Amino acid sequence: MRILAAVIAIAAGLLVLAGYFFPEISVLVTIQTLLLNWALLMLAAATLVGALNLAAVHTNKIRRREKGNLYSAVLLVFLFGVFMLGLIFKPGHEVMRLLLNGLLLPVEASLMAVLAVTLLYAGVRLLRRRADFTSLIFVATAALILLGSATLPFGNIPVVTSISLWVKQVLAVGGARGILIGVALGSLLTGLRVLFGADRPYGGN
Repeated sequence: MRILAAVIAIAAGLLVLAGYFFPEISVLVTIQTLLLNWALLMLAAATLVGALNLAAVHTNKIRRREKGNLYSAVLLVFLFGVFMLGLIFKPGHEVMRLLLNGLLLPVEASLMAVLAVTLLYAGVRLLRRRADFTSLIFVATAALILLGSATLPFGNIPVVTSISLWVKQVLAVGGARGILIGVALGSLLTGLRVLFGADRPYGGN
């Protein structure tokens, strides 16, 4: 059974890969599209199972009257409320866009603001514990980004704004691209190991 699972997994991976390398062969493209659609359906099912598991965990938390059960109740109300609205109005409806622009985006922006202040505070505490060069760079970068992005009462400082913009557009983007390249190489290596049967995440040793 383990050998059969490995053969099916490797064959599916090779067929999808062949569809990218030989797009002129219509049979391979058709099989590739079919397999990718199956994968999307299974991903959607896994997401639904994860949401149901989340609801079950918080329902048990409310039933046992554990600490923070009020937040669990709010989460469940909004979880099922948004889910039902999505089923009724569909994602592109005006009501769903209103929820996105009026609730989700402001909350995400607030969380990012809290994260920025928390990083600066953590940097200051880090200086109290270990005042070395890397700690100074961390605190200086966090303060520079905050001063360059925030609207100050006396107006923005042009030099600070320019340096902050350069840090975000050059250093931060370069670091993010380096991380993405590393993730891509790791994913490529993992995919090759699965194709060659060295790793079997679908079962077996």
